[in-house]
Amino acid sequence: MFEVLVYLYENYWRPDACPDHDQLTRKLSAVGFESDEIREALVWLDGLAETAQAYAADQSPDSLRVYSAAETERLGEDSIGFVSFLESAGVLPPAMREMVIDRASAVGESPLALEDLKVIVLMVFWSLGEEPDALILDELFVAPEERLIH
Repeated sequence: MFEVLVYLYENYWRPDACPDHDQLTRKLSAVGFESDEIREALVWLDGLAETAQAYAADQSPDSLRVYSAAETERLGEDSIGFVSFLESAGVLPPAMREMVIDRASAVGESPLALEDLKVIVLMVFWSLGEEPDALILDELFVAPEERLIH
């Protein structure tokens, strides 16, 4: 599923640039994605659209997030740490944080791999039509061992 999401991000700069589900399914199949993977990604994206609408009105800049035991188990320490890092860097406001947590919880893996969480964060930005700044894109795409230290 995550490969489909990355493909959509790279090929459609905004969600409204994507064709309808039937045409998109045909295009993704033609590129070589499996039908189950496509279906799972489209269902996940529908959930993202619903989540974006639900949290769009939530603009409270000051909120504290306490993770439940189930969320901690589902997300894992690395993913929670990364979400906290993005929050403290000022690039992930509370409404977007909740969207990330909601969509991460919709994935069947437990704990969620950090690389998968990074794709989810990217897709949340994408769904809102926002481009993360260059430093955040670096955090989302470049593996720590591949970074050059100056």
